[in-house]
Amino acid sequence: MKKSIFAFAGLLLLLGTFLSTAVFAEDHTKAALEHASAAVDAGKAGKSEALVEHAKLAMEHTLAAAITAKSIPKGHLDAAAKELQDTIDHGNLGHADVATTHAEAAVEHLKAASSK
Repeated sequence: MKKSIFAFAGLLLLLGTFLSTAVFAEDHTKAALEHASAAVDAGKAGKSEALVEHAKLAMEHTLAAAITAKSIPKGHLDAAAKELQDTIDHGNLGHADVATTHAEAAVEHLKAASSK
């Protein structure tokens, strides 16, 4: 009887860990998508400083989500992180148009990561 209780408790612990990790990644992916979209909007308005600020926040959330993500979503999160870094680099140089293109690519990867 005790063995089955411990086995059941262990199973619940594993299940809880799995579910909380998945929710953790989803929450960060959603926040990353919101900030990446805001970066696109700022870039289209020619506001490099705001674009960079939102891209940095999107990058933080993307990297946090990538820690627990697996398989296809992980690949999209890694690709989004690269695009966001390019967004930040070009935005810091005042190249809002090029930075916006990279931010748009990041948004597409984040959407793909969210749908998997």
